[in-house]
Amino acid sequence: MFTTILAAGAPPAENNFGLMNALQQGGPVTAVTAAILVIMLFFSLYILFTKLFEQQKVINQGKRVRTTFWSSPSLREGAAKLEKNSAYKQIVDDGLLAQEQHSKLTDPVEAHDWVHGSLARSEAVINSQLGGGLAFLATVGATAPFIGLFGTVLGIYRALISIGQAGQASIDKVAGPVGEALIMTAFGLVVAVPAVLAFNFLQRRNKAIAENLSAFSNDVLGYIASDGAVKPAGAKAKVAPGAPAPKPATTTAGQAGGVQTKA
Repeated sequence: MFTTILAAGAPPAENNFGLMNALQQGGPVTAVTAAILVIMLFFSLYILFTKLFEQQKVINQGKRVRTTFWSSPSLREGAAKLEKNSAYKQIVDDGLLAQEQHSKLTDPVEAHDWVHGSLARSEAVINSQLGGGLAFLATVGATAPFIGLFGTVLGIYRALISIGQAGQASIDKVAGPVGEALIMTAFGLVVAVPAVLAFNFLQRRNKAIAENLSAFSNDVLGYIASDGAVKPAGAKAKVAPGAPAPKPATTTAGQAGGVQTKA
């Protein structure tokens, strides 16, 4: 009875095999390894969320371009409707600037080639800005498992040292170092897997944005080269007040005949 009372009143036994204890037993090298993985995880999440915000901003700009930009009577008026730091406004401004600079060239160059090169450079700059930080995600995804493996090797090495010093493989001697090794392996995977998934996800979105920018750049080139006569399909031209409405296209004799038969 007295023994039961003492057992009930005794403080709980200290847990020497927790996460923090395992890291503390690893010493400075294990602490530095864990700190590197934490820093990698923090910057990976930071890049993921900032790039998602940046990409969504460009996607929303593209939606507004399709609804308002091509309804303007000129490129300059259309560019004035876009946001100041818009990627699409940068392409239009670079195209108009290239058009102005072509008349100042002393060496004869095709206007189409000169404007096309300027628009291509503008696209490359925007795509480079959108791709910033993805190299870090790829690096983290490739190196984090090996950094965790480094901590694993250290934990196993410490377990072997403990066994050698004790002269026997008792569980209390190897539980701490082996637990530390398993923690570092799991930590490396926790850092690497989100980085790889984020890299692939952001890369796919960047590819879709680049395709939309390339299509818009081609439409701007066609507009400049045709002096406003060529616009993308679906663009509605404004009709001046009092101007007659455009006549519907007339059908040709071949089309009016309905189904044509082969001779």
